[in-house]
Amino acid sequence: MLALPRPAPTIALAVIGCLWSSVAFAQVTVAPKSAAPPATPTAAKPAPAIPVDAQWHDVTTWGVEGRGWGDEERRRWFDRLPAKAEGRVTDAVWRLSHDSAGMVARLKTDALAIYARYTVAKKQIGMPHMPATGVSGLDLYARDDSGAWRWVMVTKPTEQTVEAVVISGLAPGMREYAAYLPLYNGVESLEIGVPAGATFEALPPRSEKPIVFYGTSITHGASASRPGMVHTAILGRRFDRPVLNLGFSGNGKMDAAVGSLLTEVDAAVYVIDCLPNMGPADVTAKCGPLVRQLREARPTTPIVLVEDRRNTNSWILPDRDKHHDANHAALKAAYEQLVKEGVKGLSYIEGDHLYGDDAEGATDASHASDLGFMRQADIFEPILRAALAPQQ
Repeated sequence: MLALPRPAPTIALAVIGCLWSSVAFAQVTVAPKSAAPPATPTAAKPAPAIPVDAQWHDVTTWGVEGRGWGDEERRRWFDRLPAKAEGRVTDAVWRLSHDSAGMVARLKTDALAIYARYTVAKKQIGMPHMPATGVSGLDLYARDDSGAWRWVMVTKPTEQTVEAVVISGLAPGMREYAAYLPLYNGVESLEIGVPAGATFEALPPRSEKPIVFYGTSITHGASASRPGMVHTAILGRRFDRPVLNLGFSGNGKMDAAVGSLLTEVDAAVYVIDCLPNMGPADVTAKCGPLVRQLREARPTTPIVLVEDRRNTNSWILPDRDKHHDANHAALKAAYEQLVKEGVKGLSYIEGDHLYGDDAEGATDASHASDLGFMRQADIFEPILRAALAPQQ
């Protein structure tokens, strides 16, 4: 019997490999019979439409709170500083004064829906560390049946011009509303609308003396998620009193030029919160003169000095912690010197716990989150309440 030659091992392996590849290819290319058809994308829900017969009301016809210096001439109606401030304050402060931080439009209505139509000045609707709702949003609050202020809704701008149904499906009844204007954008025009037939009562600015805050980007509102969540706004609701927000991002430096404008405002209390933009030498040089400037013009108006908050990560950054230590020491020394001179009506707020003690009160270590703003308000409140007590 003849012996057949054995196939070469490489040929055998190639044949087997070819057969295996065919099987494997068949396995991956054959779709199971039960495969589902491709999913159909869900269509986005359209935004509610504003009725064509909506009644629109121009806010400039009745005014906003938080716009100091009365009816003095402005470059823009919603500017925080009057026109005469241009050239007196620094260019940076003048530019930042065009932001509408702290302004509030008040009204009463029984409308079941509320609309807004407004245009902001800057193309930058939001910022990396602050959402568009805070930078450019219109934030609506209302009084509940007990008279307490409660949040309702905020606009969600994506462009410079906003025309939106702020809220619909409201419970029936006449109630008071407060609409907080954008924090880090200027307002060119603003109208509030209600459905045809709804009662609408414009509420002009109240005559009570305002709480006046002079400070930095934190006072300005960074990085609140909405305009009503800055500590200045929170405190305005708690005291049910007008507030003037003179926070100038990066430029709250106890300047005498700003001080001269502050003296023209008949304030319930001045809150000076500038240390985050200052160093110890600046504090030593400027704090005493600013307080004396205010006291000379307003002999009995309370003045509150505020230490800078500690950055929420300064616990692990020794140099930053030393900076806060030195700033705090400089402000405390200036305060004690003023008291020694006999300056009355001074109060002092320490900065160590303004954001809390768990490093969770800021968005970027420096600027407050909503949590940080609420914690600041809790610390400010008793000091302000004591300062305001003789006026109440």
